[in-house]
Amino acid sequence: MRRTFQQLWISLFLLARCVSEVCAANVQLSLTVRDTLGHVVPDAVAYLEPGPAAKVAPGGKSMTAEIEQRNKTFIPLVSVIQTGTAVFFPNNDTVRHHAYSFSPAKPFELKLYAGKPEAPVLFDKPGTVVIGCNIHDQMLAYIHVVDTPYFAKSDVHGKAIISQLPSGKYILKVWHYKQMAGLANYERSVVVDDLNIALQVELNLKNN
Repeated sequence: MRRTFQQLWISLFLLARCVSEVCAANVQLSLTVRDTLGHVVPDAVAYLEPGPAAKVAPGGKSMTAEIEQRNKTFIPLVSVIQTGTAVFFPNNDTVRHHAYSFSPAKPFELKLYAGKPEAPVLFDKPGTVVIGCNIHDQMLAYIHVVDTPYFAKSDVHGKAIISQLPSGKYILKVWHYKQMAGLANYERSVVVDDLNIALQVELNLKNN
């Protein structure tokens, strides 16, 4: 009988631990990003860098992404990807484009082409990559490459949600392509347990 009670206690303990771990892994962090005037900020990149003791999940569900060229515009304007992601640059215009970047995180060049290049561009270092077109100067796009699978981009309402977070300590960082020159990225410590988190973030951005 004693052994039965011990086995039951152990089973209940393990069950409670499993439930706790599952709950923690389903925690989400929601952000509302605004500027110093109180306006919501779309296209802000938010990401969590795990602390030394945090469990990091493997690469994202899809380690490929796409930035198309349509109406002489890169779509989307801002992308956030994890290191090791391959990005395709299909040209869906009737004119040729020449996509390139001189950014240290990923210099590359896709010379005059139409349609979809056979091979994607691999982004294997963290950092910001500014992309242009050597033929159409008005074309511009940004890729923010991060060393973590926990990231999101704010929508038109300034909302960003990072889901499926394991418990642990993180550093939250927020980046935007219009942030004031010379200012460091927004940073703060975040502790993830079994409760969802909602934060307000204020960024100092250029007016134009």
